[in-house]
Amino acid sequence: MEYNIKTTIVDVAKRAGVSVATVSRVVNDKDFVRDATRRKVLKAINELKYVPNMSARELHTQHSTNVGVVVPSVYNMFFAEVIDGIEDFLRQGSYSLLLNCAQNNPQQEMNCIKAFMSRNVSGVIVISPNTNGINEEFYKEIAKQISLVFINAYYHIPGACYVTNDEAMGTEEALNYLFNLNHKRILFVRGVNSDSYEIKEITYRRIMKSKGIAADDYIINIGEGNGMNTVDDTAKCLAKTLSYTDATAIFCCNDLMGVGAINACKRLGKLIPQDISIIGYDNISISHFIEPKLTTMDQNMFQLGSNAAELLIDNINTNRSKRVTLYNVLVVRYSTGYNNY
Repeated sequence: MEYNIKTTIVDVAKRAGVSVATVSRVVNDKDFVRDATRRKVLKAINELKYVPNMSARELHTQHSTNVGVVVPSVYNMFFAEVIDGIEDFLRQGSYSLLLNCAQNNPQQEMNCIKAFMSRNVSGVIVISPNTNGINEEFYKEIAKQISLVFINAYYHIPGACYVTNDEAMGTEEALNYLFNLNHKRILFVRGVNSDSYEIKEITYRRIMKSKGIAADDYIINIGEGNGMNTVDDTAKCLAKTLSYTDATAIFCCNDLMGVGAINACKRLGKLIPQDISIIGYDNISISHFIEPKLTTMDQNMFQLGSNAAELLIDNINTNRSKRVTLYNVLVVRYSTGYNNY
């Protein structure tokens, strides 16, 4: 069926022989409309191919059905799968999703939020924000004005809701898995501008210190961690490092970096996992496709999104701030093995 966006509610009312108010009650599925009248209105809507004007409705009700979502990047499938979870839940409540990309830039992240505010959205969900680098005061002001939900953020903003994976516990589980495979010298690969990388590095440093290993010697920052060049940048950085390091394993803060690590090892002729083990983080689809298949921590991406959307709608309706914590699951594949050296 083709729809006619030029048809107005007045046209429908004239065709059905009822008032505009009656058409509005039918469109909004309100009571107090006789069945015979409702059938006439629905027949007129079908004949005229009428589409309700959401902007006009929101102006009348002073309630926006748009929700803004800010992502750092569109290149990492992690964000796509989280958005899928958000949209699935919002669709059930007749909300629409507006998307903005911050391009892993703290200033652009603020610009995205401001753009959503100018569009009068009901709330904003920010995925993997940089709340420390972006300026916490900015977010504190935003949370006073609209509903705000963070996904995988670790700095407390009063009034905001949070959905997080316990990435500290996930990082600890991944590292202990490597230690149990007799790996002690483990490279840590991260990027810039994300709370997620910070919490993982803090955990890594704590665990390495407990093992009596100098963490600074094994930390590599590849720069942009979610961009189009992340895989290649990781491969280039590690190709240099692996030529002299004594590390026997690599922990990567996401799967894009994990794929880059596999590519670096292949270029150097290192066998995986016989010569070196690699573990990623997220469990995005590419971790299934690379060879060898990547051992990784599953971040429950769809659940992250659906929980965030649920918290946002609840906050819009009740003004209650909540925190939900999900747990990562280790997915063992073929990129990790026992260290015999």
